[in-house]
Amino acid sequence: MKRLLAAGSGAIYQICHVFRDGEAGRLHNPEFSLLEWYRPGYDHHRLMDELVDLVRTVVPRPLAVNRFSYMELFQHYLGLNPWTASLEQLRRCAIEHRIAGALHLDMHEIDGWLDLLLCQAIEPQLGAGIVLVYDYPPSQASLARIREQETPVAERFELYLDGVELANGFHELTDAAEQRSRFELDLEKRQASGQIQVPIDERFLAALEAGLPACAGVALGIDRLLIRVTDCTHIDQVLAFPLSRS
Repeated sequence: MKRLLAAGSGAIYQICHVFRDGEAGRLHNPEFSLLEWYRPGYDHHRLMDELVDLVRTVVPRPLAVNRFSYMELFQHYLGLNPWTASLEQLRRCAIEHRIAGALHLDMHEIDGWLDLLLCQAIEPQLGAGIVLVYDYPPSQASLARIREQETPVAERFELYLDGVELANGFHELTDAAEQRSRFELDLEKRQASGQIQVPIDERFLAALEAGLPACAGVALGIDRLLIRVTDCTHIDQVLAFPLSRS
């Protein structure tokens, strides 16, 4: 889709099947559906507004909306600064919140502990309605721009509905050299952890070099949204052929 944007497509969307091996559970199926779209000229805040409008249109009940930066979220619910907290502080916080296995968990990356605390200690407290989280640590930038300031942030966001993550979006990175550097760093991490090496997407990088317009993009999990719309409790209830019947 970004190659099409670089070729001059303008605003673009698709609904597609996505596959993630080894993920199955109440909110996960190895095959699921995403609605993904990109808006040239938008930043992540403007796209968040559009995303909220979409969810409010689809969900047949009033929805309150709250917004937190990633830092505000951790400070509000855990009293932690995720930019400065040490591994030991994060581990101790996980133990204090009685996260299963935290006492004996041997994890050496800050982002691993932050993800664990977000999923296990913060998400259950988000409550009903829409919660938007934005401006992530630069180490979690993925495909997002990094805004240089006193505390640099990645211009990324996620939307939660009733405590369940539905969407992940970015003010998209357009710098081909920076994107190549991130790909290479990811391959180094994969090699260090014994994961399969994957080829760098040279066609995508060539599209960035040719000129990707300034834009924001987001991917919304359709199946999870359907769970909330239909008041179901398990992803299998909104799939024609879940893993158990595939």
